Amino acid sequence: MGKKLPGIGSEQRSFIENQHIFFVGTAASDGRVNISPKGTDSFRVINENKVVWLNLTGSGNETAAHLIKNNRMTIMFCAFEGKPMILRLYGNAKIFHKRDEGFKKYAHLFPPNAGARQIIEMQVDLVQTSCGFAVPFMDYKEERTTLNLWAEKQGEEKIREYWKNKNTQSIDGFETKILKE
Repeated sequence: MGKKLPGIGSEQRSFIENQHIFFVGTAASDGRVNISPKGTDSFRVINENKVVWLNLTGSGNETAAHLIKNNRMTIMFCAFEGKPMILRLYGNAKIFHKRDEGFKKYAHLFPPNAGARQIIEMQVDLVQTSCGFAVPFMDYKEERTTLNLWAEKQGEEKIREYWKNKNTQSIDGFETKILKE
């Protein structure tokens, strides 16, 4: 059954590296709680207490807005294939925009992506596993390419315009600082 661990061990790291999707949960002190599904080759375990993930351009930018207000974050992985397990990472995170040194520090860990928007670094203070017995089996078919193809077609200028129109504030009106210099 479930375990609480102080960090990401080799078994947990292997589990994480074999998942095709993860979920990110954030919340400011007030307003809505956000849970976002994330995919593609966008997650890296740096060490037992640090992970980073590449945040791609999307229809909203809730994670960035929430982290400015409150840096708590939960990341969840669950097995849809093989041995059942749910794994949660709890900790505090910071966001690096493309203009920040932190973005430059980690960008080489990920394949180039025209839609790259931010990199989130999370200090993990608790790893929790649970059974996952009720998570359904689902077969992985392939990655969706729609978002990446859209971003490539837009180009840098149109992506920045999209950020201006869709990514500068959360749905609760919190600033994301995506275009702040």
